[in-house]
Amino acid sequence: MSTEQPNRLPVLIDADDYNEVKTVLYDSVLRLWDVVDNLSRLQPRHSPEYHVSIFGSARVKPDTPKYAEIRSLAEQLVEMGCHVVTGGGPGLMQAANEGAAKAAPNDPDRSIGIRVELEFEQEVNPFVGEVYEHKTFFSRLHHFVLRSNGFVVVGGGIGTALELLMIWQLLQVRKLYGTPLVLVGDMWHELVEWADKHMIQTPPEYASPKDMEIPTCVKTIEEAVAIIRKDYDDWQAGIP
Repeated sequence: MSTEQPNRLPVLIDADDYNEVKTVLYDSVLRLWDVVDNLSRLQPRHSPEYHVSIFGSARVKPDTPKYAEIRSLAEQLVEMGCHVVTGGGPGLMQAANEGAAKAAPNDPDRSIGIRVELEFEQEVNPFVGEVYEHKTFFSRLHHFVLRSNGFVVVGGGIGTALELLMIWQLLQVRKLYGTPLVLVGDMWHELVEWADKHMIQTPPEYASPKDMEIPTCVKTIEEAVAIIRKDYDDWQAGIP
């Protein structure tokens, strides 16, 4: 005697039943996030290449000292053996991609752009060798996290601050660990000082003193390169 159960058709929902439709859509979206979370677990124990994401302003013009500084930063990282990842847009993102492309002209995959659709910023800068396009900031930020072994934050505005704080928080709650977060320039040093003053020194305490030690603040790109070089050497040696 067969023990198989007959196939059951799914219960149909009246499209005019607002509450039931809302429940189906809500459950479906949650399941999609579960799928994304599950797929993100498929990562190698030791990535085949070392990637550094450089976060910075889209507003800085070429032929300025800041642009040249970040171009040099990326060039040094690629000469070291790294791949450089940016948002793929103009400004300091373009500077970083230009430096990466200059250091490895025959290896375009060393210069990566992770883009998001914006009405006012549609073009990928010409120095990106490998480009990824995202519809939302959320999936784009997730992509940065999955792709990067280290993060360097240079001068920028609200978008750069968003990226910085997201990485800081992931390191705080150990969704990332052993990953350098290097902040270049006085503006970020003052941000960390502000956080320490208002989250630690002023009651009630909103964070742990150890949280303020997560980002490393430096004044120059040479200091940033030295920190990444140390982590890169450890990564090559298989040191966690």
